[in-house]
Amino acid sequence: MTFLSDTSIGFPGLGIEIDPPAGFTVFGLEIRLYAIMIVFGIILAVLYASRRSRAFGLVPDNVIDIVLVSLPCAVVGARAFYVISEWDVFFAPGVPWYECITGIRNGGLAIYGGVIGASVGLLVYFLTSKKRRARLLPSFDLCGLGLLIGQAVGRWGNFFNREAFGAYTDNLFAMRLSDKALPAVTAKTPKALAEQIELVKRMAVEGGYVGQIQVHPTFLYESVWNLVGLLLLHLLSKRRKFDGEIILGYVAWYGLGRAWIEGLRLDSLTEGSIRVSQLIAIVSCIIAAAALVYIRFVRKPDPAHMLVNRCAAEAQEEYKKEEP
Repeated sequence: MTFLSDTSIGFPGLGIEIDPPAGFTVFGLEIRLYAIMIVFGIILAVLYASRRSRAFGLVPDNVIDIVLVSLPCAVVGARAFYVISEWDVFFAPGVPWYECITGIRNGGLAIYGGVIGASVGLLVYFLTSKKRRARLLPSFDLCGLGLLIGQAVGRWGNFFNREAFGAYTDNLFAMRLSDKALPAVTAKTPKALAEQIELVKRMAVEGGYVGQIQVHPTFLYESVWNLVGLLLLHLLSKRRKFDGEIILGYVAWYGLGRAWIEGLRLDSLTEGSIRVSQLIAIVSCIIAAAALVYIRFVRKPDPAHMLVNRCAAEAQEEYKKEEP
């Protein structure tokens, strides 16, 4: 496959080659498609959550509260996670301290940091009021479903940015793009990652597509994984046994997929030889899966205790009192 330009993206196994823009300018303001995909994902998540809110004992207004609280916290958490992981870069001599904040337009948001930030914000919001505490777990359940939508759509922002791809592959979905997108190998790069990057370069020479690289489209893998998880948890949500079951399912499902996908990526945030997001994914998946099994099959919770069922029971009691 011969590329039309350095910005082209090809899928040789599928016979596809396209050259999507990374963004466009409106009235002198640069708008990135990465941001558009994230916003689009958020809108779809809010619409879905609003439509399903009553099935969790909530109302659409509760969804707006969740968004207003969680979004700012998610952005702060995502940026903080990335900055801490790249501490040596942001706090190197000569780098202005405010680059940690203002440099966000140049990239640098970590999904796990966003999830952690949003979770902390929601915990504080719900636990500071007795009236809101009963809605804590149902709200987290709804957030789990919304996150899968947002992440499935938002990952396509990485496609337009030509980033977040994996190591060399020759499978059907292998993606080719300019070798300018390949991460640079530095003294901080773990040996395993450096070897994978060198393999990508070597295979380009052996394959006769010098100037290009052929890699795993990990953004696509994660998008599909999240869509499958959404379908499964959507169905499970209609048969759930306790409040909090769906958010545990989200953590387990996303963690399982992220642990695998993160192991393929060439741009992982690392601490020594450890891929930070992969470690978090593995640990969180194990904990969530264990909690699911224990609560559902050992404790065997009574569904009558779920908020939506308690609200229905209270409404039924009020109706009986009003009957002549």
